[in-house]
Amino acid sequence: MSDDFAIDVHGLVKRFGSKVAVDNVDLQLPRGEIWGFLGPNGSGKTTTIRMICGLLKASEGSGTCLGFDILREAAQIKALTGYMTQKFSFWGDLTIRENLEFVARLYCMPDTARTVDETLEKLELTHRQHQLADALSGGWKQRLALAAVTMHNPQLLLLDEPTAGVDPQARRDFWDEIHRLSLEGMTVLVSTHYMDEAERCDRIVYLANGRKLAQGTVPEIIEKSGLFTYQGRGPGVRRLAERLKGYPALKYVAYFGAALHISSSSREAIEAAIARETAPDVTWSETQPTLEDAFIAMMDDAGIDQREHA
Repeated sequence: MSDDFAIDVHGLVKRFGSKVAVDNVDLQLPRGEIWGFLGPNGSGKTTTIRMICGLLKASEGSGTCLGFDILREAAQIKALTGYMTQKFSFWGDLTIRENLEFVARLYCMPDTARTVDETLEKLELTHRQHQLADALSGGWKQRLALAAVTMHNPQLLLLDEPTAGVDPQARRDFWDEIHRLSLEGMTVLVSTHYMDEAERCDRIVYLANGRKLAQGTVPEIIEKSGLFTYQGRGPGVRRLAERLKGYPALKYVAYFGAALHISSSSREAIEAAIARETAPDVTWSETQPTLEDAFIAMMDDAGIDQREHA
């Protein structure tokens, strides 16, 4: 295990009764990088994050987080980690300032008033500091949560679907802040369903059915998928969509803006389908597969979640 890694875990397994929620996951996350955690609901992302930061004890496996053993030194890991949960988990009947003051006291931070003032300013919350948390929109709640989990300057930031349900501008502002924190040396692991967010990460990890299926940069993941993608444009493209979905060799048929994307591991299969389902007002061209194309293909390859039938 290396000090170069903020997270260095091997063979992580988590069982709940007879169900295996996470099955033999390895993860080595270098310090100072932003990694995306992708996978369908129930794939094991949250359980893995909680094992890494000491909130859940692994059934099997070993490793370190920030140089501390995940099985024996959970308290030290928690003190150096910020964890933003999927659901807003602060106090709605307290103001923004009162929430931050309470969190600062939990971390036994010196000079609470100064620390809170600096945090409010850094996250642009000063003008709202006396608003009740329950009165905030989703984007401002998200900003309050990020302020609370980073005010103790953690070395590692774990984000569990942090931008679900917030507007595009709030998501963009949130990611600007994440990149700022990363430039200051913080390591970030974020689970997300948004492909544009995954593309902002240095590397991504894909989980399905409790197992790690892929890891790498976005271009590497797309290349490893082995997909070919064509796009169709024209007034009649909507009439073709349902018919094309009936071809088993086509892994993905979906709209991207005004274009219909179809993907397959076989270029010949795509061209054969296009030839059979031709329309005079539709033009086709080959294009680069997207991360979403690769994501859907990996979900298809993963098959039925056998954990549900154990």
